[in-house]
Amino acid sequence: MTFIRSERYAAGFLLIAGVLGLVMANLSFGPALIEAADTHLNTGLFGLDLSAKHWISDGLLAVFFFLIAIELKRELVIGDLNSFGKAALPALAALGGVVVPAGIYLLITRGSGLAAGWPVPTATDIAFALGVLAVFGRGIPTRVRVFLLALAVLDDLVAILIIAFFFTQDPQLQYIGFAAMAATLFGLTSRLLKPRAAWVLGRKPTWPIVLILTVLGVATWYFTYLSGVHATIAGVILGLVMARVPGGRTRHVLEPYSNAVILPLFAFSAALVAIPQVGLAELSPAFWGILVALPVGKLIGITLAGALGSLISRRPSGSKAGLKLADIVMVACLGGIGFTVSLLMGALAFAGNIEVVDEATLAVLLGSGVAILASAVVVSVRARQYRRAAETLHPAASPSTR
Repeated sequence: MTFIRSERYAAGFLLIAGVLGLVMANLSFGPALIEAADTHLNTGLFGLDLSAKHWISDGLLAVFFFLIAIELKRELVIGDLNSFGKAALPALAALGGVVVPAGIYLLITRGSGLAAGWPVPTATDIAFALGVLAVFGRGIPTRVRVFLLALAVLDDLVAILIIAFFFTQDPQLQYIGFAAMAATLFGLTSRLLKPRAAWVLGRKPTWPIVLILTVLGVATWYFTYLSGVHATIAGVILGLVMARVPGGRTRHVLEPYSNAVILPLFAFSAALVAIPQVGLAELSPAFWGILVALPVGKLIGITLAGALGSLISRRPSGSKAGLKLADIVMVACLGGIGFTVSLLMGALAFAGNIEVVDEATLAVLLGSGVAILASAVVVSVRARQYRRAAETLHPAASPSTR
């Protein structure tokens, strides 16, 4: 399953699934497929009445957010966000990558009554952005990938907060309390899997602990769903409270399933949209706002904020460890790939208007497509520059000089 963990394959799975969903939705059987995805699967158990599409976006996608939260915790504890100095530059760049796209969207949609869609172009898809960098970035230094990863993780943290605070309807405090208790028990129980807790278990099997964690995780998700908070937030909470070492092992186990099943399934279901049979002038301002704000807004926002942060945090004596403007521009292009989280935000922002949801989905796919193409070019050019520089410094390693 090693290849499934690869960033380039994860991005490929996402792209294929998204394109396949859009194509199939516009074939002769497309309407029936869309209707099937929207059909509610009422299990009759515990008051759960969700459509097939919502079981994916509210249920399975919580696992993806769980893995994001584990990665975020690792970065905050021992990674590249564990100090103010390390976090300052990606944090400032991430802030610019949220504020500017949101501002462009609001400017384009002013007076249309569609301002609720401002969060849609603020997200960056970690899997896709890293995948494009992996495919076209041979020779790019590790520090650039680290910067992109840190920026994308912080960007997703902002997206999580937006989902929690702006898309929560009529919160039920009692269920929030139950979810908090289940999550607390989950976090405490996960400590039993830490190496230092081996004296508690001795040589006993760990599967009972894993079973208890699974039950507590499902309970946290269930109470979060009933509380009115978007159910994917449960995954975030569980990832943050889980002990770091067991969390890392859990992420290693679940990552292939997230890359090969959960994310492609979500991309496929979210892309099941019939292309509107209307002229360009009849498309809603939300479509144009997202289409422009996602690739262009991210490029401008991350570049300006990242350049400012680079000047502020510049090391003395011109250290080569810093990021050059060309690197920041390259990361800014990659930041415009919204895809997964942007698709989710679009569905949440325009939940009461199916036509606008469809147009927002198309705008996210097209805007991300523009960002993918631009990133492929920019990353390829920058990677070639780094390889040439390496050959100049180490001519013996160059094939032409052997």
